[in-house]
Amino acid sequence: MSAPVAEETAELDPLKSRPKGSSTEISGKSPLRIAFGRLMRDKIAVVCIGVVALFVLLAIFGPLISKAFGVTTDTQYPTQFLELNMIPKAEFGPPYGGFTMDHPFGIAPRTAIDNLAYWLEGARNSLQIASLATLTATVLGIVIGLLAGFMGGLVDRVLTFVTDLFLTLPFLLVALTIAPIVNERFRDNTDFYPTAQVISLVCVLSFFGWMGLARLIRGEVLSLREREFIHAARVMGMPTRRILVKELLPNIVAPIVVSTSLMLPAFVAAEAGLAYLGVGITSRPSWGQMLDQGTSFFSNYPLYLYEPLIAIVALVLALNLLGDAIRDALDPKTRR
Repeated sequence: MSAPVAEETAELDPLKSRPKGSSTEISGKSPLRIAFGRLMRDKIAVVCIGVVALFVLLAIFGPLISKAFGVTTDTQYPTQFLELNMIPKAEFGPPYGGFTMDHPFGIAPRTAIDNLAYWLEGARNSLQIASLATLTATVLGIVIGLLAGFMGGLVDRVLTFVTDLFLTLPFLLVALTIAPIVNERFRDNTDFYPTAQVISLVCVLSFFGWMGLARLIRGEVLSLREREFIHAARVMGMPTRRILVKELLPNIVAPIVVSTSLMLPAFVAAEAGLAYLGVGITSRPSWGQMLDQGTSFFSNYPLYLYEPLIAIVALVLALNLLGDAIRDALDPKTRR
């Protein structure tokens, strides 16, 4: 009877089954390390990380890649390279010709600008604007959500009213209203006009992206502020700023990361959509502008439309799937 009991005890307590003098140590893992390990075991998440990293590298090193191929967005090719109907000749890319090292993506109709240089510059601008808008919206959502949930009372009612007010404003209508104002105000200032367009677009995107995160954080803080460690911090005389930053913020990292990972692809698609409508970035290359111009030549030159369309779909899909994978990795109840 003693042998089975000893084996069962060894299975339940592995520390007792180790031989004396063994140097094997059992170390714990933080929740973030456990989540990172689960994320790395997800094959779809790993592929999505690779796709996103590829686009980021293309955006960062876009000027070097353009220089390696000897193309720029300012290059204007002579008119003899174009057909009478303003379509690139056959030797400058599909569907009329094969790929060439001089112009791997072909050249654009009407303007005869190299598509590769324009595509790379558009990727940089799209990711830059989406990242800035995501960062701004995340900071706004965190600050407003923390204050509304922790302070309560009049502060909570006012901030909740502001959140509901922004939710009632139609995003597209506000964007269509702000764009002509910015164009009229800064059009004459050619040096500051491109920067003004970027700032206005980042403000529009971020001001319409923080509300969901603020509501999520407010709900989390409402449940956390009644916990024992918050009451203990108040009794000890800890200032409110320290309670918000040191006590509450580390406990809501998971929802912030998930919300941010899902906010970025939405802003990438929104930036391209606004540029397609002509109210986004018009003074710099953009994937949305390529979509707008490519629709006019789709029947004769479909490559011009497919290049930005495939890029947007691949990047947004990878970011969305990566956001879902991060949410599953941070959720201790999931079995994925």
